[in-house]
Amino acid sequence: MFKKYKLRSYNFRLAILVIVASLYGIVVINSADSSYTLKQCVGLALGVVIMLVLSFVDYTWILKYYWIIYIINILFLAAVPLIGKGSHGAKRWINLKVFQIQPSELSKILMILVTAKILSMYKDKINDWKFLCILAVVLAIPLALVVIEPDLSTTIMTFIILFFVVFCAGLSYKIIGLVCVIVVPILVGGFIYISNPDNKVFFLQEYQRERIMDFLYPDENDDGIYQQKMSETAIGSGRLKGKGLDTDDPASLKNANYIPEAQTDFIFTIIGEELGFIGCISAILLLFWIVIECIIIAIRTKDFAGRLICCGVAVYIGVQSFINIGVVTRILPNTGLPLPFFSYGLTSLLVLFISIGIVMNINLQIKSEKDDDIFAKDFRG
Repeated sequence: MFKKYKLRSYNFRLAILVIVASLYGIVVINSADSSYTLKQCVGLALGVVIMLVLSFVDYTWILKYYWIIYIINILFLAAVPLIGKGSHGAKRWINLKVFQIQPSELSKILMILVTAKILSMYKDKINDWKFLCILAVVLAIPLALVVIEPDLSTTIMTFIILFFVVFCAGLSYKIIGLVCVIVVPILVGGFIYISNPDNKVFFLQEYQRERIMDFLYPDENDDGIYQQKMSETAIGSGRLKGKGLDTDDPASLKNANYIPEAQTDFIFTIIGEELGFIGCISAILLLFWIVIECIIIAIRTKDFAGRLICCGVAVYIGVQSFINIGVVTRILPNTGLPLPFFSYGLTSLLVLFISIGIVMNINLQIKSEKDDDIFAKDFRG
């Protein structure tokens, strides 16, 4: 379970990056709504402890129990419709008295681990249709449980992560092309179908359908994209340096309550309005640097499963950041996905630190292997 590691092999740079990003997020959350600051600070402290502990736990030992991880994931997701806490027409949280957990967020890293382990065991069958069909069924079960919460945006996000993990495992471009030939016409037909208000859409909630239609036809319903329009205006009003944290500027859209629940999915709006272009670029560069660190570790590791885990975490942080920023700048339809390390949300923050902790252990394994090789050469020589 635990191995002996050398302190000089520890990736302090990645640890510092995620802590700085989280502290940056806390500062902005405090400006958005100070009532959430203490909870996020507690989440950060707990997250750092979990990250440090997991960074010294052999990830190959964790992967031995991949079926247990898979079953636990299924049980958590299945419990949501039964005992979950509802909000805004959806059940996504389980109240554990001390705190509440969002299983769909936890499912992201759990499914990365499970998928990486399965692919490492059957990497010679990655382009075998029979294996891919079985894998698709295994992965579809937790995704289906997330859909019925309903949480379509997290389902899509998790699907994207898992697709890239499979792609990085060596999925053939021919298979990808064939799937695109089948899927793209279906998606186009689906958009055409849901665009007709007379058609019933059994696989979408009404609010999900409205979000898509509001994005496609913004001129017909300004109310549907009101929050995004205000967000876009607020970010633009920040200009280069912003209006300042906790500004009392009467022109502030945050102060005028035009950006509801800004501490969660629209935290980037606060960064743009109060810290300006410089603040936005700083946040983006921090997230980009974290993603690059994960990719560098993936390239250096010799272990197939470790490489896939690092790629999955990089996609998780990178793509979710892109989608969140795309939503608040009105490039993408409203999804409800948080900005990694910046948005308020204890489950999201803890899952991110769990992910980084595992990635850091993969990095430690690389360093220890190199040290062992050097020692072996010196001993022989």
